[in-house]
Amino acid sequence: QVQLVESGGGLVQPGESLRLSCAASGIIFRLYTMGWYRQAPGKQRELVAGISSGGSTNYADSVKGRFTISRNNAKKTVSLQMNSLKPEDTAVYYCNSKTDMGDYWGQGTQVTVSS
Repeated sequence: QVQLVESGGGLVQPGESLRLSCAASGIIFRLYTMGWYRQAPGKQRELVAGISSGGSTNYADSVKGRFTISRNNAKKTVSLQMNSLKPEDTAVYYCNSKTDMGDYWGQGTQVTVSS
């Protein structure tokens, strides 16, 4: 079955960096748009960054210039490099795949930015 597994979350101080990774299985990874979403307590899940099968990217305005999404089709992974982290970035981050059978989601990884 389809499985998306996130890793790399943790607790960091403002201004520091984290790199999240998502490993996919059960899909033809190279064909599909991948994305990172996040959800803070009491808030809706929001798109942070997306990357198409062709490598086109898009970002939420709040993370432009700080976050970079990338994919490695050979390894079937998608990563999110997060620099200059802010407390407002604190959330559970979810990996997403948009496939012909619908959307699939990972279990989430917690990112906490606090001094």
